[in-house]
Amino acid sequence: MKQDAEGPRALSDLCLAQVCRSLDSQCSRRADGSMSLSRAPLFPQETADQLLHRMVTAGILNDTTVGIFRDREVLRLRRASIRCCPVSAAAFRLALCPHRLQELDASWVPGGISGANIVSGLASNPECRSSLQRLSLNGLCLDWESLDEDEGVRVGFGCLQGLRTLNLADTDLTDAALEDICTLPQLETLDVSCSAVSELTALLGCKNTLRSFIAHRLRQFDMSPAGLLLVLSQLHALRHLDFSDDHFAVGDGDGGDGDEAARQLLEGSPRLLPSLVSLDISGRKRVTEAAVRVFVEARSGLVFLGLLATGVSSCDVLSSQGNLKVTGEANENQVCESLRRYRGRECFVREALVHLYNLTTDIDKPRPDILKLVLSGMQSHPTSLHVHLVATACAFNLTTQDLAEAMPVRLLTSTVTQLLHAMKTFPSHQQVQKNCLLALCSDYILQDVPFDKYLAATLVINWLSSHEDPTLQRMAVAVISVLVAKLSTEQTAQLSKDVFIMKQLLAIVQQRAMEGEADSTLKFALSALWNLTDEMPNAAHNFIQCQGLELYEEVLESYYTEPSIQQKVLGLLNNIAEVEDLQAALLEEDLLQHVLALLQDPQVEVGVRYFAGGILAQLVSRPEAWTLDEELRATIVKELHTSIMTWTSLEREMVSYRSFQPFCPLLQTCQPSGVQLWAVWAVHLVCSQNASHYSRMLEKEGVTELLKALAARPDTHSDIRGLSESVLRMVEQHQSHWGGFNERNGP
Repeated sequence: MKQDAEGPRALSDLCLAQVCRSLDSQCSRRADGSMSLSRAPLFPQETADQLLHRMVTAGILNDTTVGIFRDREVLRLRRASIRCCPVSAAAFRLALCPHRLQELDASWVPGGISGANIVSGLASNPECRSSLQRLSLNGLCLDWESLDEDEGVRVGFGCLQGLRTLNLADTDLTDAALEDICTLPQLETLDVSCSAVSELTALLGCKNTLRSFIAHRLRQFDMSPAGLLLVLSQLHALRHLDFSDDHFAVGDGDGGDGDEAARQLLEGSPRLLPSLVSLDISGRKRVTEAAVRVFVEARSGLVFLGLLATGVSSCDVLSSQGNLKVTGEANENQVCESLRRYRGRECFVREALVHLYNLTTDIDKPRPDILKLVLSGMQSHPTSLHVHLVATACAFNLTTQDLAEAMPVRLLTSTVTQLLHAMKTFPSHQQVQKNCLLALCSDYILQDVPFDKYLAATLVINWLSSHEDPTLQRMAVAVISVLVAKLSTEQTAQLSKDVFIMKQLLAIVQQRAMEGEADSTLKFALSALWNLTDEMPNAAHNFIQCQGLELYEEVLESYYTEPSIQQKVLGLLNNIAEVEDLQAALLEEDLLQHVLALLQDPQVEVGVRYFAGGILAQLVSRPEAWTLDEELRATIVKELHTSIMTWTSLEREMVSYRSFQPFCPLLQTCQPSGVQLWAVWAVHLVCSQNASHYSRMLEKEGVTELLKALAARPDTHSDIRGLSESVLRMVEQHQSHWGGFNERNGP
């Protein structure tokens, strides 16, 4: 696997991740059920902040776990976050409010905690009133009317005298609350986006300190252009103004006054907002190229201009400004800048992704930087169909063919995880499912990139049940075939219990066989079924229950000249033959005569003859269960030995085994020589191709003892003794090699 471009994770990050994983075992419980660290050392202050952040990102912060931060002697917080975590008002007040916080992000906290709860809790700590500099309450109900009075004075934002940055986007912020906020003596940055604020005259209360004002999509904005410009003209310290709008929004009026105000701002004198270096008017509908040209040429210190979805980002004056960053759709730089800056705004992420898709359709160089932006947009809007519809298509463009191999593995893992999230979240949307499937259908991603392959297999199988498009069906079956082979034994066992999966794959085999096709779809489906039944009795029973045996007999006869198909069919029948209580289903004279003919035919490939021999060896190894003519059994035993001695060893890897347990009954000294020979030949084959893997398996499962017993008995056939001794030598050589290696390297 290629070295990840991001490099290894920091040791501190790994340690904090381990603390999070083992938190329950490191804590005792208080009477109220909250956690308290047992025998904890004093954490460095920055490490305490990092631990809280790690708990947030791991999704384990809640009323119970946040209790560890009640102990301020051990964990001292300065920069705290409970973003998107289910923490109640009571738990917040007990665990976080006693700390001398400098920053707090309580955005999008579910469960009923309000902005009023947060502010009153913080105000209860005299230290916080002066120390807190940054507060984010995005997405909360402020519930401003519920705030209590403290010694006759109403508790509000004005109590937090140290605040410099306040983020209140997507809240029910009112004009009255805004007036309280604008009395803060040090306020520099204010975000009131998507709030209920209708007019901005209150900003004059902080006109000498306010440096950044963000007012994206004010739903109830009701100021005339002249009134707004009059207020803005007095904000002498303002350096960044965001007055952008959601161009997709409906039902909020036509935004005409805001659009007109944006146009007049562009065309106005540079004496209006003289300190301004950053302006965002993306989504505004009345902006003209002439107005943009006037604005840019009059402000030499401008460093950012937001013009996405305005139709004027291709204005020629923009390309002549070397230090000016622009969001728009005119070129790759503008589109990528849009994705970077607007990560939290669905309307702009959607718009930027549409243009990015067009830019990446014929991309021929790996661009991990762009893939990171696409991934960030998907992660920021996990339930947005509009975002995922375009983002999944972009992800495919950026990872198609050889592009994926040049991407950092960790980035690909995150991308595939997000694609699986999209498949799970939008199961009925055909185009999203198709985009994800196209991206997954990559040998490199399926073989070399770590991700939840069990989840991927179940999602693709579920998708397959309702789609019959031949091209997509082929890709889906190919993906399933690879994924099933990658699952652990436990995961395969879980998947094999589902009869629905067996029915879906058999239906595809039947469909392709009825059409007489020998295409990749049929081969992938046969491979998936083969892997699904490997040492999985449940899957083998489901196969019989779903009339799979009858279908496979037809396929075996119909594709007599297709060795790759015959090999996969016989490989699965081998798996069935290994299940003792299903062997009776295979004891059909016509079927066995056909398999015997394949074993005997020198014109048939060794791979096909090998699996034919495996079926027959298993069936004749239990004479007490044999129900057919004894002469047939004797013929099979004889032909096994005769045919196997004509086989040449294979260089390519033809088969792999989870274990040698199915071989153990065949290697008993009481078995006929043909049965023993097939099992020893099989063991010799895989060991000669991968000695390091299979030597340990032979030792662990006791197969070496069985081989020693065969080699030691004087009545063992010389062919079997020779192969057994050869396998034992390989095992001994491997042991001596690794034994010497371990001695040289020490314990």
